[in-house]
Amino acid sequence: MVAKNEFLGTESIGKLMFKLTLPAIAAQIINMLYNIVDRIYIGHMPEVGALALTGLGVTYPLIIAISAFSALIFMGGTPRASIKMGEGDYEGAEKIMGNSFILLVIISIILTVLGLIFDRQLLMLFGASENTIEYAYNYMQIYLLGTIFVQLTLGMNSFITAQGFAKTGMYTILIGAGLNIALDPLFIYTFGWGVQGAAIATVISQAVSTIWVISFLRSDKSALKLKKEHFKLEKEIVLPIFSLGMAPFIMQFTESILFFSFNFSLLKYGGDVAVGSMAILSTLMMFAMFPLMGFTQGAQPIISYNFGAKKPERVKKAFNLLLSICLIYSVTFWALVMAFPDFFAGIFTNDLALKEFTVWAMRIYMAALVLMGAQIACQQTFIAIGNAKTSLFLALLRKVILLIPLIFILPMFFENKVMAVYLAEPVSDTIAVIVTISMFIVQFRKALKEIETEKSEKIKEEYQHQET
Repeated sequence: MVAKNEFLGTESIGKLMFKLTLPAIAAQIINMLYNIVDRIYIGHMPEVGALALTGLGVTYPLIIAISAFSALIFMGGTPRASIKMGEGDYEGAEKIMGNSFILLVIISIILTVLGLIFDRQLLMLFGASENTIEYAYNYMQIYLLGTIFVQLTLGMNSFITAQGFAKTGMYTILIGAGLNIALDPLFIYTFGWGVQGAAIATVISQAVSTIWVISFLRSDKSALKLKKEHFKLEKEIVLPIFSLGMAPFIMQFTESILFFSFNFSLLKYGGDVAVGSMAILSTLMMFAMFPLMGFTQGAQPIISYNFGAKKPERVKKAFNLLLSICLIYSVTFWALVMAFPDFFAGIFTNDLALKEFTVWAMRIYMAALVLMGAQIACQQTFIAIGNAKTSLFLALLRKVILLIPLIFILPMFFENKVMAVYLAEPVSDTIAVIVTISMFIVQFRKALKEIETEKSEKIKEEYQHQET
């Protein structure tokens, strides 16, 4: 069993990063298309495309909230499982995976029931207007029925990539995304189901992906097996999962509150066209963030495994390479967005008013994107080494402490209040990056020194044992 992923602690870091990161990036790009393709098709619907796209954009906070609960479990479970594997405790890693599976099922049931009861009220709260509520409601009612598939696909697929099987994890997303892309035009246009057709295509695709994931984790190919005897929830497993997963949960859940804040303010100051523009801008942010998350997901098993195996030099090398890759990507994408905003806006709409407004807003909203590579690399590495407290603070800092208040404060100081709302994003990003890097330099060095000391003490104990 150990031989299946012990290469995480022996192969060269460059080779490992190439082997694990490329499939993870591909998976994130495919996942990005998974999320974006609905918007592209719906945004180009004849006559109603702009309003339908705005309605779909309003559902984004709810969808993010649902995925946040998945992140709570898999971002809390997979790094700890990786560390256990690095320590050679595969039984402990399987218990973490089994408990994570049951937690995802329980959370899915609760979210589905609450969502079906309160989704119309929530959608109105998140920025839907009388013109867009029916598009948002029709999509969300169907999407909520597939909550369990979303949770299990996202959550359990991470346990596949955590073992070093990045290609298999990529196939999970590829299967679902390919099916979704194929079904969308059929259901939206051919059958004439509109936004409901897009939702049905998404649910079917996620269900197929879930079957693929569970089948692999039950097979002999997996180093960790999904077993019924590990489904019983244990306090000493569940609480650490929640502890480490709280930071990414807050990161994603506050994203939901964040888009509520944006939509509320933009609807107030700019109307439906401003909310529709935010739907496009948030989608473009996926283009930026999903590949960055792919880089970090590919690096996470390497960093976590070697951290658990007490190999500080390998941990340091993996992070340095991750940071370089993330910075190169964020700088490149920022340059493209700033140079060709008209092209990127045109991907999602042919409505001239919405397109022109989005081009103007894009240069403001995404001005500090160039810095995000460093932010993501440092923050996700904190999670990979099990530093829950710092990850939690940084998650709160950027969005809860800085961005959300700035959305409401900055319009008080600018005549162009819509511009002020968009400006909140680059201002908070800049401050958050400075704080994150400063904290990372201190705490990462401290963590490496600690495992170096533990390694030296272990070698000393083994030598003394041999002497006796």
